[in-house]
Amino acid sequence: MRYGVVRALAGGVLVLGALSGCGMLGGNSGQVCTDTKKAFQQYVTQVRSLPAAEPARWRQATEQLAGRLDGLAKKADDAALKKALKAEAGKLRSAATAVGTGDVSQLNTVMKETPASIGEACD
Repeated sequence: MRYGVVRALAGGVLVLGALSGCGMLGGNSGQVCTDTKKAFQQYVTQVRSLPAAEPARWRQATEQLAGRLDGLAKKADDAALKKALKAEAGKLRSAATAVGTGDVSQLNTVMKETPASIGEACD
């Protein structure tokens, strides 16, 4: 799992870079984008501290991120942002199941695609 972990975290760094424009929007969407960026930052920090040999803890962290994105989707006034956040939460939940068995390939894919989907909604 170690190699996959490194790839997943590299994807997380890309997510943070793509969301750097968050907060540029007015009103509620700007705050939701800023909170989304913070959620990903906290996730990356958390999983970097977890041993690669403990996939159950990785699963828990990934499920928590999915829950945070669901909560942010409920707050979002913008329909496109709400949709993007819900979609990412669903993908993360699905990836969390595989992560729990030590397979991070699905998480890698999610982390690679997240910048485009959420970043576009936050622009």
